Amino acid sequence: MNPAEQATLDAHRRTSAGLDFSDDADFADARRGFIATVPDGEVRAADGRVVFSQKRYAFVDAPEAPPTVHPSLWRHARLNRHHGLFQVSERIFQVRGLDLANVTFIEGDEGLIVIDAATYAEAARCALELFWQHRPRRPIHTMIYSHSHIDHYGGVRGLIDEADVRAGRVQVIAPDGFLAASVDENILAGVPMRRRAMFQFGPTLPPGPQQHVDSGLGIAAGRGTASLIAPTRLITRQQERLRIDGVEIVFQLTPQTEAPAEMNFFFPDDRALNLAENACQTMHNLCPIRGAKTRDALGWSKYLDEALREFVPHCDVAYAQHHWPVWGTDRVAAFVADQRDMYRYLHDQTLRLMSHGYTPHEIADALMMPNALSKRWNTRGYYGAVAHNVRSIYTHYLGHYDGNPATLDPLTPVDAGRRYVQYMGGAAALMAKARADYARGDYRWVVQVTNHLVFADPGNTEARALCSDAMEQLGYQAEAATWRNAYLLGAHELRNGAPKPPPGASPAVNMEVASILPLDMFLDFLAIRVDGLAAQDLAGRFDWRITDEDACRAISLGNGVLNHAPGSHGTAAEAVVSTTRAELTAMLRRGATLLGEFDEGRLQVSGDRAKFRAFLATLDQFAAMFNIVEP
Repeated sequence: MNPAEQATLDAHRRTSAGLDFSDDADFADARRGFIATVPDGEVRAADGRVVFSQKRYAFVDAPEAPPTVHPSLWRHARLNRHHGLFQVSERIFQVRGLDLANVTFIEGDEGLIVIDAATYAEAARCALELFWQHRPRRPIHTMIYSHSHIDHYGGVRGLIDEADVRAGRVQVIAPDGFLAASVDENILAGVPMRRRAMFQFGPTLPPGPQQHVDSGLGIAAGRGTASLIAPTRLITRQQERLRIDGVEIVFQLTPQTEAPAEMNFFFPDDRALNLAENACQTMHNLCPIRGAKTRDALGWSKYLDEALREFVPHCDVAYAQHHWPVWGTDRVAAFVADQRDMYRYLHDQTLRLMSHGYTPHEIADALMMPNALSKRWNTRGYYGAVAHNVRSIYTHYLGHYDGNPATLDPLTPVDAGRRYVQYMGGAAALMAKARADYARGDYRWVVQVTNHLVFADPGNTEARALCSDAMEQLGYQAEAATWRNAYLLGAHELRNGAPKPPPGASPAVNMEVASILPLDMFLDFLAIRVDGLAAQDLAGRFDWRITDEDACRAISLGNGVLNHAPGSHGTAAEAVVSTTRAELTAMLRRGATLLGEFDEGRLQVSGDRAKFRAFLATLDQFAAMFNIVEP
């Protein structure tokens, strides 16, 4: 690893100017209500392996930022170091800092209401056991998912048992559209999103001042067992009031905000407002760098405005499923108003500049937040970033194309890279100019130009080294943890190559989640795996039945496309697949291919088995790792 160059130190001084580092109100809020924690903030799996650890981030406790970390990001990471069980109000408690997301416990009359389940079962179970060590050991009455991102539901099997849900002993509540939104991100787009998320969160970067220091929403993402238990009750009205185990909750649906399916919660008796992930202690993403459907910045601001008008006047505390709470009605009002205005400003000013004909890159380079907002710690870009959010708003309205026919049909990165290098006078001339620009601290341009050479000639070790060095300096300068992680992991992979999955590694798609999908969603998952050219001459009509759920879908295969509809082809079905839910779940969790399950006799098919086998043979397999910073 290289030290911070002078240009990086100068950048830190410029971007930190005007920020009040003596303001320690956030530190008081982050400590308030602390009850206890687990030793070293470590979460262990059943076999004793450490799957999450705050101990590895003890270096962040130093008050002064090292030269290789943006001072504002360093401050944020120090706040994310607070971990353990905290009391928010008389009945509301949170476990923070043992996962990327928080787990919220509300004590009802007889049992517990839990909001969100962390990312992994190990972290969720650790949170529950920590709570039980210091509060009455009540059973879980209701599980609530605030929204459709895996760091808020993936650990559910560490909290509740699916048998209790089926028996009606535990209800699972989620916002309308929850399951479809979860499938979109974690199954249909799960393979590229999972690989790209490595650059967002940096899990393969070791903790340290020159490597990983924070993840924006929390100190780090852990490891473990991700799962999903389908909701048994959906919130479908814009505001829905329920009394659950003696606790009154007003649910506020906020679709297409931070997640396609999301909701806030107001607790009138506790004068507490849970803002899910719609208002955290950072600027959020309007499209994360891992990729997602773009989010509605205008709608996001309007839902926060609704909460500000209807709930905040009756609040003593606002908290979220990341970071720490804010106490006091006036402070809560200022916090929510700042978050509302931030998204509204980004939206309106991007649209204004779009209307002058500016391209997304031009707007991203020019747009600045107003002074008052930019100096608020909770609107700083530790997770999202102004430039990336501007591009997301542009894409939300106009798509990725900037309107210039010159960019309508560009060459591939490899073809363009070779020609750029040729036009620049060859690799040696390009490298000489790039080294001079690196010495001047022009790291953005150095990354851009050497990237062309890497794609033209991935074996050029000098280009890889200089590109990685420039990425490293950009990482040191980044205030956004996500941008820092992306740059530093890009530098690491240019030097060492993309990681190879270890033997027995989990598949590219989370089969634990895929196994519980309704049949129509499962078939959508199969449809994206059909190799269209391999299947183009194959036509067939099949039925797929899940016998113990009385579910049947009529599958039609033709033109390289799998379509399906409710019901059966009847006598026209050329083959019929019959499984129970348990059989399908077992097959998927084994990790074998459906073709392999068919050949081994575990996938029961009647009728034209040869044609159905031909269909299974067209299903593509996805690798968990693929190159990103090189061809």
